[in-house]
Amino acid sequence: MKVPPLEEQLRLIKRRAVDIIPESDLVKKLERALRTQKPLRVKLGVDPTSPDIHIAIGVVLQKLRDFQDCGHTAVLIVGDFTARIGDPSGRSAQRKMLSQAEIEANMRHYKEQALKILDPSRLEFRYNSEWLEHMNFAKLLELASRYTVAAMLERDDFAQRYQSGTPISIVEFLYPLAQAYDSVAIQADVELGGEDQRFNLLVGRAIQERCGQEPQVCFIAAPVLEGLDGVKKMSKSFGNYVGVTEPPNEIFGKLMSIPDALIERYVTFMTDLDWEKLKELHPKEQKQKLAHAIVKRYHSEAAADAALEEFERVFARKERPAEVQKVYLDKRVLKPNGTVWVVELIAPLTKSRSEAKRLIEQGAVELDGVKIAQDDQDVLFRDGLLIKVGKHRFAEFYLKEHSP
Repeated sequence: MKVPPLEEQLRLIKRRAVDIIPESDLVKKLERALRTQKPLRVKLGVDPTSPDIHIAIGVVLQKLRDFQDCGHTAVLIVGDFTARIGDPSGRSAQRKMLSQAEIEANMRHYKEQALKILDPSRLEFRYNSEWLEHMNFAKLLELASRYTVAAMLERDDFAQRYQSGTPISIVEFLYPLAQAYDSVAIQADVELGGEDQRFNLLVGRAIQERCGQEPQVCFIAAPVLEGLDGVKKMSKSFGNYVGVTEPPNEIFGKLMSIPDALIERYVTFMTDLDWEKLKELHPKEQKQKLAHAIVKRYHSEAAADAALEEFERVFARKERPAEVQKVYLDKRVLKPNGTVWVVELIAPLTKSRSEAKRLIEQGAVELDGVKIAQDDQDVLFRDGLLIKVGKHRFAEFYLKEHSP
């Protein structure tokens, strides 16, 4: 590929960047890469703590793609070894360690999902167990000697836990060191991460220098982006995320439900849309353009057009969805008069009867367009009964004896 000139690279790479530490080093590295025709090695570490990549992680992956489009090599490191330690970033307690079986199950999906964004021709896909699993105790002590406890306690979450008397295990101190050693092992020129990874990236820069390598540039590619609830950061564990492999209609519907206060941040960091042109529009139109752009990025323009049309058809014109989940009930749930307890009816769409009751109490359940007001209500059953649970989930109900 033709490598863009320095000015064009900087324009693309710096677009929407939160911080570059230090930017002068990045310029020097880019100049040298152009002069020597040796691409930079740009690292991004991902812990396989869930099988899904969500759209907030996609922001950082897209920045990694920007480096690829400038001719550089992306090194995506799946932290299969460090996942056994547990990264406490942004948490008040140690994260649960994953078993090897859980790690292997999760990491199988990462490459497929990441390749929806990254260019495989300029990608190294590595596992940090390659170098960390074989590190002996002497090597570990040598690595630990290159960083101090005082420096480690500069990390906000460690400092807060230490001051409050909340236990911090030595294992947790090893996580930033292990991630830093990843940079040494692959000789990273640049490491990308979100704002919540700032400390770990800076430790990598320090450890590289103390190991005799040129220190990496720490590239903060995204702020901590709140999830769909507008409160906690987007995370699979918080249930407030949008997965990049979710169906187009689901992505679209979820994004239409975000609080208005999130629209500008999502538009700015998750799309190439011009917020200045959107900010005068009604929030609904802003969300539609946001949702369309994100579905287009992870699926296609045709899928985005179809998702927009489906959303308008169902929620604006109140028509029946084109595709509806079919649920088959055992006829034994019916009472002699042909009715069924509404909690029993929607239980297959929820995690438990308790959740079904809670959703009814919240007014989140509709039967053929009419809200169910009480959880002790019986409804007359018929094949094809349409139930809506929450904002975007629909299901048609049939008796099993009538199933295909």
